[in-house]
Amino acid sequence: MSKPKKIKPIDGFSNVSDADVVSRAANVQTHMTGNANFPDPPVDLAALKTAIDTLSALIAQALDGSKTVIAEKNKQREAVIKMLRLIGRYVEVTCKDDMAIFLTSGFQPASNAKTTPNPLSEKIRKIDHGANSGQINVWLKTVPKASSYELRYSAANGTAATWTTMPTSAVKAPVVLNGLTPATTYVFQARALINDAYTDWSDSVSFICT
Repeated sequence: MSKPKKIKPIDGFSNVSDADVVSRAANVQTHMTGNANFPDPPVDLAALKTAIDTLSALIAQALDGSKTVIAEKNKQREAVIKMLRLIGRYVEVTCKDDMAIFLTSGFQPASNAKTTPNPLSEKIRKIDHGANSGQINVWLKTVPKASSYELRYSAANGTAATWTTMPTSAVKAPVVLNGLTPATTYVFQARALINDAYTDWSDSVSFICT
């Protein structure tokens, strides 16, 4: 008799819009409140609702481009995401691998199929948080006949970009960026060196540092 497959919630938020974070969090908060299948969530659901409402308000306030408000909004976004991940782990353990029970939580199940994720741009394969606060890891995509690569990044602060460029010859290992500012959104681009000439920079990819 085969064992039931583990059910895991979708908890990837790196490339999800602020509005989607609010929508997903509100759906979980609504479904988890008073849910007899999950009587002891690790996060107070009233506190989660307050955090969601605060994030919604900051999203609206950040439309004027204020650096201070944007930083506060990004910090609040991470706080909401952290709450969702804690609840998601609890739901995963408590649902007894029963999909019907799992779905009452408001989370969406992650696919069990092993798929290769699409690259984020034509030259950036993946971006993820590093082991420490203020650290981001960036994996570049192999470009045929390239002898080396350059990665550049800048804080997305609404003003002209001030780029920091890092050369690299490897794409299997990530480019590790240290000393970044937590709760700040960064923009990344990459290019390849082919026959002593650089390609154009790739499309920009945004990622929030934690």
